[in-house]
Amino acid sequence: MARSLKKGPYVDEKLLKKIEGKKPQTAEVIKTWARRSQIAPEMVGFKFGVHNGKTHIEVLISEDMVGHRLGEFALTKKFVRHGGKMQKEMEQKAKESEIASAQAAKAATDTKDKKK
Repeated sequence: MARSLKKGPYVDEKLLKKIEGKKPQTAEVIKTWARRSQIAPEMVGFKFGVHNGKTHIEVLISEDMVGHRLGEFALTKKFVRHGGKMQKEMEQKAKESEIASAQAAKAATDTKDKKK
């Protein structure tokens, strides 16, 4: 649900104090746990270490990110691929075909080099 326009965007006061008076190019990574804070235009160019529950994920703020939340760019769950035996077999076949095509391409370039 969107925040009321009357209230304005939520930006953690501590974050604004941390970037106050600093230049984006010279500033180090700013660690934060305030995942719910919206990204303000003053934050563009800074690197934030956004906590994902385990570690701090480094996020470089760009102009496209303004208006989004910091937590959107530091995922909290690690994706584990789906599938099982069938998926492994399909990946193995794809890898073998890739190796075979690479060997065929190499053989073709070797025969061209020998003709010269």
